[in-house]
Amino acid sequence: MEENFDGEELDNIITLNDENGNEVKFEFLDLVELENEQYVVLLPVLEEGEEDDGEVVILKVEDTDEDSDEESYVSVDDEETLMQVFNIFKEKFKDEFDFVDDAE
Repeated sequence: MEENFDGEELDNIITLNDENGNEVKFEFLDLVELENEQYVVLLPVLEEGEEDDGEVVILKVEDTDEDSDEESYVSVDDEETLMQVFNIFKEKFKDEFDFVDDAE
């Protein structure tokens, strides 16, 4: 899928609607499989002037209809599942990204 974004051609940008119906653009980083479920790892695409906090968004992939190829993405409330998916992602991309462990 190709979209023009600020004059640049990016082939890994997807647009989703947030809970308020607003369109939000994300850069697709990876698809992670965990316990027979699939999760997408997305990075919000910032508008000019927005500050980058570097946080990714992890959503679970759900098929909406067996007869169509459409998928929907749902938020994951289970913190343990989120951390497992993120750790798989970090391991796969440890040489491409500088990860900062956010100890709370």
